[in-house]
Amino acid sequence: MALKTALIIGHTGQDGTYLKEFLLEKAYSIVGLSTKEIYSNLKSQPAFGNIADSLYVENLIKEVAPNEVYYLAAVHQSAVDKKIDDFDLFQKSFSTNVLSLLNVLNAIKNHQPNCRLFYAASSHIFGNTSTEIQDEQTLINPNCVYGITKTAGINLCNFYKTSHNLFTSIGIFYNHESPLRSSKFVSKKIVETAIAIKRNTQNELILGNLSATIDWGYAPDYVEAAYKILQADKGDDFIIASGELHTVKDFVEEVFNLLDLDWTKYVREDSSIITKQNKKKLLGDFGKLNKTTGWKPSVTFKELIKILVESELSRTNN
Repeated sequence: MALKTALIIGHTGQDGTYLKEFLLEKAYSIVGLSTKEIYSNLKSQPAFGNIADSLYVENLIKEVAPNEVYYLAAVHQSAVDKKIDDFDLFQKSFSTNVLSLLNVLNAIKNHQPNCRLFYAASSHIFGNTSTEIQDEQTLINPNCVYGITKTAGINLCNFYKTSHNLFTSIGIFYNHESPLRSSKFVSKKIVETAIAIKRNTQNELILGNLSATIDWGYAPDYVEAAYKILQADKGDDFIIASGELHTVKDFVEEVFNLLDLDWTKYVREDSSIITKQNKKKLLGDFGKLNKTTGWKPSVTFKELIKILVESELSRTNN
Protein backbone atom coordinates (compact mmCIF):
# COMPACT_ATOMS: atom_id res chain seq x y z
CA MET A 1 0.00 0.00 0.00
CA ALA A 2 1.33 3.42 -0.96
CA LEU A 3 2.30 5.67 1.92
CA LYS A 4 -0.10 8.50 2.72
CA THR A 5 0.80 12.16 2.35
CA ALA A 6 -0.45 14.68 4.90
CA LEU A 7 -0.44 18.46 4.75
CA ILE A 8 -0.45 20.03 8.23
CA ILE A 9 -1.41 23.69 8.18
CA GLY A 10 -0.15 25.13 11.45
CA HIS A 11 2.57 22.51 12.03
CA THR A 12 4.69 24.49 14.52
CA GLY A 13 1.98 25.09 17.15
CA GLN A 14 1.33 22.74 20.06
CA ASP A 15 -1.05 20.45 18.15
CA GLY A 16 0.83 20.63 14.86
CA THR A 17 4.10 19.64 16.53
CA TYR A 18 2.57 16.56 18.16
CA LEU A 19 0.63 15.64 15.03
CA LYS A 20 3.78 15.82 12.90
CA GLU A 21 5.59 13.48 15.31
CA PHE A 22 2.59 11.13 15.40
CA LEU A 23 2.32 10.90 11.59
CA LEU A 24 6.08 10.52 11.11
CA GLU A 25 5.91 7.45 13.35
CA LYS A 26 3.28 6.11 10.95
CA ALA A 27 5.69 6.68 8.03
CA TYR A 28 3.61 9.42 6.44
CA SER A 29 5.03 11.78 3.85
CA ILE A 30 4.46 15.18 5.44
CA VAL A 31 4.40 18.80 4.41
CA GLY A 32 3.94 21.28 7.23
CA LEU A 33 3.17 24.94 6.69
CA SER A 34 3.22 27.73 9.28
CA THR A 35 3.38 31.50 9.07
CA LYS A 36 7.19 31.33 9.27
CA GLU A 37 8.35 28.16 7.52
CA ILE A 38 7.57 25.12 5.44
CA TYR A 39 8.62 21.58 6.40
CA SER A 40 8.76 18.65 4.02
CA ASN A 41 10.11 15.11 3.97
CA LEU A 42 9.18 14.81 0.30
CA LYS A 43 11.90 14.50 -2.33
CA SER A 44 11.05 17.95 -3.65
CA GLN A 45 10.67 20.92 -1.30
CA PRO A 46 7.47 22.91 -1.94
CA ALA A 47 7.80 26.68 -1.94
CA PHE A 48 6.97 28.60 1.23
CA GLY A 49 3.95 30.89 0.99
CA ASN A 50 0.88 32.34 2.65
CA ILE A 51 -2.40 30.40 2.95
CA ALA A 52 -4.24 33.70 2.48
CA ASP A 53 -2.96 33.62 -1.13
CA SER A 54 -5.42 31.45 -3.07
CA LEU A 55 -3.06 30.95 -6.03
CA TYR A 56 -0.28 29.74 -3.72
CA VAL A 57 -2.67 27.29 -2.03
CA GLU A 58 -3.87 25.99 -5.43
CA ASN A 59 -0.27 25.28 -6.46
CA LEU A 60 0.61 23.73 -3.09
CA ILE A 61 -2.32 21.28 -3.15
CA LYS A 62 -1.58 20.42 -6.78
CA GLU A 63 2.12 19.79 -6.04
CA VAL A 64 1.79 17.95 -2.71
CA ALA A 65 -1.37 15.98 -3.70
CA PRO A 66 -2.19 15.21 -0.05
CA ASN A 67 -4.41 12.33 1.06
CA GLU A 68 -5.14 14.21 4.30
CA VAL A 69 -5.11 17.89 5.25
CA TYR A 70 -5.12 18.94 8.90
CA TYR A 71 -6.20 22.57 9.20
CA LEU A 72 -4.89 23.63 12.63
CA ALA A 73 -4.08 27.27 11.85
CA ALA A 74 -6.02 29.72 14.00
CA VAL A 75 -6.05 33.20 15.49
CA HIS A 76 -6.95 32.99 19.15
CA GLN A 77 -6.70 35.31 22.15
CA SER A 78 -6.10 33.92 25.62
CA ALA A 79 -7.90 35.43 28.62
CA VAL A 80 -4.80 37.44 29.61
CA ASP A 81 -3.64 38.58 26.15
CA LYS A 82 -3.54 42.32 25.58
CA LYS A 83 -7.03 43.17 24.31
CA ILE A 84 -7.21 43.84 20.56
CA ASP A 85 -9.90 46.04 19.04
CA ASP A 86 -12.82 43.82 17.98
CA PHE A 87 -12.70 45.06 14.38
CA ASP A 88 -9.00 44.18 14.02
CA LEU A 89 -9.45 40.85 15.77
CA PHE A 90 -12.40 39.92 13.53
CA GLN A 91 -10.39 40.76 10.42
CA LYS A 92 -7.36 38.71 11.50
CA SER A 93 -9.53 35.84 12.72
CA PHE A 94 -11.69 35.64 9.60
CA SER A 95 -8.61 35.73 7.41
CA THR A 96 -7.09 32.65 9.09
CA ASN A 97 -10.05 30.76 10.54
CA VAL A 98 -12.34 31.13 7.48
CA LEU A 99 -11.01 32.74 4.29
CA SER A 100 -7.71 30.83 4.18
CA LEU A 101 -9.67 27.65 4.91
CA LEU A 102 -11.82 28.51 1.89
CA ASN A 103 -8.65 28.63 -0.23
CA VAL A 104 -7.73 25.14 0.95
CA LEU A 105 -11.20 23.66 0.41
CA ASN A 106 -11.46 25.14 -3.06
CA ALA A 107 -8.00 23.87 -4.03
CA ILE A 108 -8.92 20.38 -2.79
CA LYS A 109 -12.13 20.51 -4.83
CA ASN A 110 -10.20 21.53 -7.95
CA HIS A 111 -7.12 19.31 -7.69
CA GLN A 112 -7.47 16.60 -5.03
CA PRO A 113 -11.18 15.77 -4.57
CA ASN A 114 -10.52 12.50 -2.71
CA CYS A 115 -8.43 14.26 -0.07
CA ARG A 116 -9.81 14.23 3.50
CA LEU A 117 -9.76 17.45 5.50
CA PHE A 118 -9.78 17.83 9.29
CA TYR A 119 -10.76 21.25 10.67
CA ALA A 120 -9.84 22.08 14.25
CA ALA A 121 -12.82 23.86 15.81
CA SER A 122 -13.31 24.84 19.44
CA SER A 123 -15.68 24.43 22.36
CA HIS A 124 -16.06 28.24 22.16
CA ILE A 125 -18.63 27.65 19.41
CA PHE A 126 -21.12 26.83 22.20
CA GLY A 127 -20.78 30.25 23.88
CA ASN A 128 -22.87 30.75 27.01
CA THR A 129 -24.44 27.34 26.63
CA SER A 130 -27.49 26.40 28.70
CA THR A 131 -26.56 22.70 28.74
CA GLU A 132 -24.45 21.21 31.51
CA ILE A 133 -22.58 18.99 29.06
CA GLN A 134 -22.21 19.53 25.32
CA ASP A 135 -22.34 16.97 22.52
CA GLU A 136 -22.58 17.20 18.73
CA GLN A 137 -26.31 18.05 18.95
CA THR A 138 -25.84 21.00 21.33
CA LEU A 139 -26.94 24.38 19.99
CA ILE A 140 -24.03 26.32 18.49
CA ASN A 141 -24.28 29.82 19.93
CA PRO A 142 -20.88 31.59 19.91
CA ASN A 143 -20.39 34.81 21.87
CA CYS A 144 -16.73 35.64 21.14
CA VAL A 145 -14.70 36.40 18.01
CA TYR A 146 -12.94 33.03 18.15
CA GLY A 147 -16.19 31.10 18.51
CA ILE A 148 -17.93 33.08 15.76
CA THR A 149 -15.12 32.56 13.24
CA LYS A 150 -14.68 28.89 14.13
CA THR A 151 -18.43 28.41 13.60
CA ALA A 152 -18.10 30.02 10.17
CA GLY A 153 -15.25 27.58 9.41
CA ILE A 154 -17.47 24.64 10.39
CA ASN A 155 -20.26 25.89 8.14
CA LEU A 156 -17.81 26.30 5.28
CA CYS A 157 -16.56 22.72 5.67
CA ASN A 158 -20.11 21.40 5.77
CA PHE A 159 -21.02 23.40 2.65
CA TYR A 160 -18.14 21.85 0.70
CA LYS A 161 -19.12 18.43 2.03
CA THR A 162 -22.74 18.67 0.88
CA SER A 163 -22.27 20.79 -2.26
CA HIS A 164 -19.02 19.30 -3.60
CA ASN A 165 -18.92 15.88 -1.93
CA LEU A 166 -15.63 16.53 -0.13
CA PHE A 167 -14.65 14.50 2.93
CA THR A 168 -14.53 17.12 5.69
CA SER A 169 -14.50 16.40 9.41
CA ILE A 170 -14.68 18.75 12.36
CA GLY A 171 -12.90 18.19 15.66
CA ILE A 172 -14.43 20.35 18.39
CA PHE A 173 -11.43 20.69 20.70
CA TYR A 174 -11.85 21.41 24.39
CA ASN A 175 -8.88 22.71 26.42
CA HIS A 176 -5.82 20.51 25.96
CA GLU A 177 -2.46 21.04 27.54
CA SER A 178 1.12 19.87 27.11
CA PRO A 179 4.68 20.94 27.91
CA LEU A 180 4.60 22.88 24.62
CA ARG A 181 2.01 25.37 25.87
CA SER A 182 3.19 29.00 25.93
CA SER A 183 3.42 30.87 29.23
CA LYS A 184 0.31 32.96 28.49
CA PHE A 185 -1.89 29.89 29.11
CA VAL A 186 -2.99 29.40 32.70
CA SER A 187 -1.77 25.77 32.91
CA LYS A 188 1.80 26.73 31.95
CA LYS A 189 1.75 29.85 34.09
CA ILE A 190 0.78 27.83 37.17
CA VAL A 191 3.45 25.19 36.59
CA GLU A 192 6.25 27.66 35.77
CA THR A 193 5.49 29.94 38.71
CA ALA A 194 5.09 27.09 41.22
CA ILE A 195 8.51 25.71 40.24
CA ALA A 196 10.03 29.21 40.50
CA ILE A 197 8.52 29.50 44.01
CA LYS A 198 9.99 26.11 44.91
CA ARG A 199 13.40 27.42 43.79
CA ASN A 200 12.95 30.71 45.66
CA THR A 201 13.15 32.82 42.50
CA GLN A 202 9.53 33.95 42.84
CA ASN A 203 7.28 34.30 45.85
CA GLU A 204 3.76 34.70 44.46
CA LEU A 205 1.37 33.32 41.83
CA ILE A 206 -1.39 35.72 40.77
CA LEU A 207 -4.41 34.21 39.00
CA GLY A 208 -7.58 35.80 37.68
CA ASN A 209 -10.20 33.30 38.84
CA LEU A 210 -9.53 30.21 40.96
CA SER A 211 -13.12 29.00 40.66
CA ALA A 212 -13.15 28.93 36.84
CA THR A 213 -13.94 25.41 35.61
CA ILE A 214 -12.18 23.80 32.66
CA ASP A 215 -12.42 20.51 30.75
CA TRP A 216 -8.67 19.76 30.56
CA GLY A 217 -7.11 17.15 28.29
CA TYR A 218 -3.68 16.10 26.99
CA ALA A 219 -2.66 17.48 23.58
CA PRO A 220 -1.00 14.28 22.20
CA ASP A 221 -4.28 12.44 22.89
CA TYR A 222 -6.23 15.07 20.98
CA VAL A 223 -4.08 14.96 17.83
CA GLU A 224 -4.46 11.16 17.85
CA ALA A 225 -8.21 11.80 17.91
CA ALA A 226 -7.84 14.05 14.85
CA TYR A 227 -6.00 11.26 13.02
CA LYS A 228 -8.63 8.67 13.98
CA ILE A 229 -11.41 10.98 12.81
CA LEU A 230 -9.92 11.12 9.31
CA GLN A 231 -9.72 7.30 9.17
CA ALA A 232 -13.49 6.98 9.74
CA ASP A 233 -15.84 5.85 6.98
CA LYS A 234 -17.37 9.30 6.50
CA GLY A 235 -16.74 12.91 7.39
CA ASP A 236 -18.54 14.09 10.52
CA ASP A 237 -18.40 16.38 13.56
CA PHE A 238 -16.85 15.14 16.80
CA ILE A 239 -16.35 16.47 20.32
CA ILE A 240 -12.77 15.93 21.55
CA ALA A 241 -12.78 16.37 25.33
CA SER A 242 -11.83 14.75 28.63
CA GLY A 243 -15.42 14.61 29.86
CA GLU A 244 -14.38 15.98 33.28
CA LEU A 245 -14.51 19.44 34.82
CA HIS A 246 -11.89 20.74 37.23
CA THR A 247 -11.40 24.20 38.70
CA VAL A 248 -8.25 26.27 38.36
CA LYS A 249 -7.94 25.78 42.14
CA ASP A 250 -7.90 21.97 41.63
CA PHE A 251 -5.07 22.44 39.12
CA VAL A 252 -3.12 24.71 41.48
CA GLU A 253 -3.51 22.32 44.44
CA GLU A 254 -2.24 19.37 42.42
CA VAL A 255 0.79 21.25 41.05
CA PHE A 256 1.79 22.60 44.47
CA ASN A 257 1.25 19.18 46.13
CA LEU A 258 3.65 17.59 43.65
CA LEU A 259 6.23 20.19 44.69
CA ASP A 260 5.52 19.75 48.44
CA LEU A 261 4.26 23.31 48.77
CA ASP A 262 1.22 24.78 50.53
CA TRP A 263 -0.48 26.66 47.72
CA THR A 264 -2.48 28.88 50.10
CA LYS A 265 0.74 30.65 51.15
CA TYR A 266 1.65 31.75 47.64
CA VAL A 267 -1.46 32.12 45.47
CA ARG A 268 -3.45 35.33 45.13
CA GLU A 269 -6.53 36.13 43.04
CA ASP A 270 -6.72 39.34 41.01
CA SER A 271 -9.61 39.51 38.55
CA SER A 272 -8.17 42.63 36.88
CA ILE A 273 -5.59 40.54 34.97
CA ILE A 274 -8.39 38.89 32.93
CA THR A 275 -9.01 40.78 29.68
CA LYS A 276 -12.01 38.71 28.58
CA GLN A 277 -14.68 36.99 30.63
CA ASN A 278 -15.56 33.33 30.18
CA LYS A 279 -18.86 32.88 32.01
CA LYS A 280 -19.75 29.49 30.59
CA LYS A 281 -18.96 26.01 31.85
CA LEU A 282 -17.81 23.97 28.88
CA LEU A 283 -17.80 20.21 29.43
CA GLY A 284 -17.62 17.88 26.44
CA ASP A 285 -19.16 14.45 25.87
CA PHE A 286 -16.78 12.43 23.67
CA GLY A 287 -19.16 9.45 23.45
CA LYS A 288 -19.73 9.71 19.69
CA LEU A 289 -15.96 9.83 19.04
CA ASN A 290 -15.43 6.81 21.28
CA LYS A 291 -18.21 4.85 19.57
CA THR A 292 -16.96 5.72 16.06
CA THR A 293 -13.18 5.38 16.54
CA GLY A 294 -12.58 3.78 19.95
CA TRP A 295 -10.79 6.94 21.16
CA LYS A 296 -10.67 7.89 24.81
CA PRO A 297 -8.22 9.95 26.90
CA SER A 298 -5.07 8.06 27.84
CA VAL A 299 -4.16 10.14 30.92
CA THR A 300 -6.12 11.29 33.96
CA PHE A 301 -6.22 14.87 35.25
CA LYS A 302 -3.59 14.07 37.88
CA GLU A 303 -1.38 12.27 35.36
CA LEU A 304 -1.61 15.25 33.00
CA ILE A 305 -0.40 17.61 35.72
CA LYS A 306 2.42 15.25 36.67
CA ILE A 307 3.58 15.20 33.02
CA LEU A 308 3.55 19.02 32.91
CA VAL A 309 5.42 19.45 36.19
CA GLU A 310 8.06 16.80 35.47
CA SER A 311 8.67 18.16 31.98
CA GLU A 312 9.12 21.71 33.24
CA LEU A 313 11.45 20.55 36.03
CA SER A 314 13.52 18.64 33.50
CA ARG A 315 13.58 21.55 31.02
CA THR A 316 14.68 24.11 33.61
CA ASN A 317 17.30 21.81 35.17
CA ASN A 318 19.24 21.64 31.92
